[in-house]
Amino acid sequence: MSTEANPARIIVGVDGSTSSLDALRYAATLSTALGRPLDLVTTWVSPGSLSYYARGERSPEDDAKSIQDEAVTDVFDDEPPPGLTKRVIAGPATSTLITESTTASMLVLGSRGHGGFVGLLLGSVSAACAEHAHCPVLIVHSRVREAAGAPVAEILA
Repeated sequence: MSTEANPARIIVGVDGSTSSLDALRYAATLSTALGRPLDLVTTWVSPGSLSYYARGERSPEDDAKSIQDEAVTDVFDDEPPPGLTKRVIAGPATSTLITESTTASMLVLGSRGHGGFVGLLLGSVSAACAEHAHCPVLIVHSRVREAAGAPVAEILA
């Protein structure tokens, strides 16, 4: 059965941010506990200029694949959970993840990605997916609040 046709899968969106790595950790725990396959998704968009490729630089798709590989290494020490699939999909993160959510049991995201404004509690992709996804959405807050510069345990103390 293809990944896209498996409604039991848990999708986790990863962009390489601390928050997305925390989401990957949490999604892996859920996947194991629930006996559901885990599908790691990273999106990419093409730059506006074709000169990007003319300079011999890596493509945005290659960069997205590197982000995924680094995330798996950081989170699992190169020992990913059984059944983990990785997919790199061309398109904006928000619309791509919402479309992917139509064939998933859950979408797991970090609360903040690389873009936007520091200090916001919820990023634009997470907020839009929480509102428009076709399955339950779990938003994982990072263990470290970058704006405060301290671990959550210290912030709550």
